[in-house]
Amino acid sequence: MNSSVASPQPVSHRISNLAESATLAMAAKAREYRAQGIDVIALSLGEPDFKTPKHICEGAKRAIDEGKYFSYPPVNGYLDLREAICDKLQRDNNIEYGADQIVVSNGAKQSIANAMFSLVNPGDEVIVFSPYWVSYAAIIQLAEGQPVFIEGTIENEFKATAAQLEAAITSKTNVVIYSSPSNPTGGVFSRDEMSDIAGVLANHPEIYVIADEIYEYINYTGEHVSLASFPEMYDRTITVNGFAKGFAMTGWRVGYIAAPKWIAKACAKMQGQITSANCSIAQRAALTALTEDMSPTHAMTEEYLRRRGLVFELLQEIPGIKTNLPKGAFYFFPDISAYFGKSDGKTTITNSDDFCLYLLDEAHVALVTGAAFGAPNCVRISYAASEENLRKAFSKIKEVLARLA
Repeated sequence: MNSSVASPQPVSHRISNLAESATLAMAAKAREYRAQGIDVIALSLGEPDFKTPKHICEGAKRAIDEGKYFSYPPVNGYLDLREAICDKLQRDNNIEYGADQIVVSNGAKQSIANAMFSLVNPGDEVIVFSPYWVSYAAIIQLAEGQPVFIEGTIENEFKATAAQLEAAITSKTNVVIYSSPSNPTGGVFSRDEMSDIAGVLANHPEIYVIADEIYEYINYTGEHVSLASFPEMYDRTITVNGFAKGFAMTGWRVGYIAAPKWIAKACAKMQGQITSANCSIAQRAALTALTEDMSPTHAMTEEYLRRRGLVFELLQEIPGIKTNLPKGAFYFFPDISAYFGKSDGKTTITNSDDFCLYLLDEAHVALVTGAAFGAPNCVRISYAASEENLRKAFSKIKEVLARLA
């Protein structure tokens, strides 16, 4: 009989060193409260509260009834869907691609991972516009790259500048990644700002850019500007997009890249060894989304705009919270550091993690700590929720924060 003490389970270093997604972790805590019968208002996940438009669901049903889409699709996606994506990019973004430059994946997250693993070698530096979506740093880490953060400020809508980008570039820089409209801040790069970024990168032809445009349709500025539309950046930009946000299709898991042919080929090669193609029926739904009625997408954006105004008013009623007015996505990213050091007599707020846990415990409202996005003085608030829940949530937040002194 072996009497030796069992050793810990041999999880690989890449997994043991990997941080858990903060957005998913907060959602899990909220579910625990709900399992106990406690009503929690979740303003934590970046998920539309709208149902997928009916005509998109009907497109999926038609595909099932036709009975032609039950075998493995091509790894990079059905040809007609990739052609429809090319048409969309030409129409909306003024970028011309061929179908062999498109790779359809299981959500924009996989698209980003495919691109990062296809471009980054161990030790390469990846410049990340910060605040940044939580998974950027984790994906870079898994690719054995080194993230280098350039930080925007609330005074500039959290947008790092072209000058900061220039200053961060070294001989090890291989990739730049940003999102516009931004998760978590809602910041949107203007045409002039994007032109300045393109101007910097034009002098560094060895650097590639992953442009995350998943919130493209939730943009209140009247213009979405794609970096790849600048001629000098076309051959070095991987445009990432998908259907989750603009079409309320989070659960369908359809994303894509548009990229130089050799990068698309590399991404398809990697995807072929990990997940293979995206779900066949989800792809038919995505094709319907791009080629049929877009009015539900525009209506959702109008509703988000209305909610943005409501939440901006409600935030201004809470002392100590500093915020800007975001121009896209469905998030506010306020600075709540005025509450650090304050206490209700039993709980002391020392950082944004404490702030979020305090609100979850006392107000039963779930937010996400800004530390997860590279901004420890902030929290992310999603307003992809009903007006009733938004009003109720901010009433509770105002009430419990008033207890802190």
